[in-house]
Amino acid sequence: MNYAAIKPRDIANGTGVRTALFVSGCTHRCKGCFNEIAWDFNYGEPFTEEVENSIIDGLKDDYMDGLSLLGGEPFEPQNQRALVKFLKRVKDTYPEKTVWCYTGYLFEELLTPGGKGNCEVSREMMSYIDVLVDGEFKQELKNLNLRFRGSSNQRIIDVNKSLKSGQTVLWDGAMTNKESFNQW
Repeated sequence: MNYAAIKPRDIANGTGVRTALFVSGCTHRCKGCFNEIAWDFNYGEPFTEEVENSIIDGLKDDYMDGLSLLGGEPFEPQNQRALVKFLKRVKDTYPEKTVWCYTGYLFEELLTPGGKGNCEVSREMMSYIDVLVDGEFKQELKNLNLRFRGSSNQRIIDVNKSLKSGQTVLWDGAMTNKESFNQW
């Protein structure tokens, strides 16, 4: 897998201060995409163990709230296969930090065998994600007033609650810090 960019201190793609990893490769090709250059799977640099280690080290500070995955498309099957082990490392190292992921696929499709974007590691990858912003960007539904998404068709999903309940549960936008995700 290649990555297009890493923003070590990002405040636009999830709550708090996060590291944002922009992976390369996307088959959605959404009209009006903000990161069209990352559609090419060969764009950018190889996602090596050294790059993984650098991201994990950068998350160590207490003020870092977590990791955000964007693209390209993190849930392209070839990207999932590379990301799943990395996400496990992130969660094993920092269980208190949150992982956000942006995808053009729908949550339900990703978890359905044979669904768009689904592959043998989809469920495991999803288990390491706290918040999923799903749905393709739709130029005609673009709204600059939306929080953490670009078009009104996109949903912000609380993955943990959704997996536990077996139903899609939207994220409570009032949650603004990592403590809000811990259940007592």
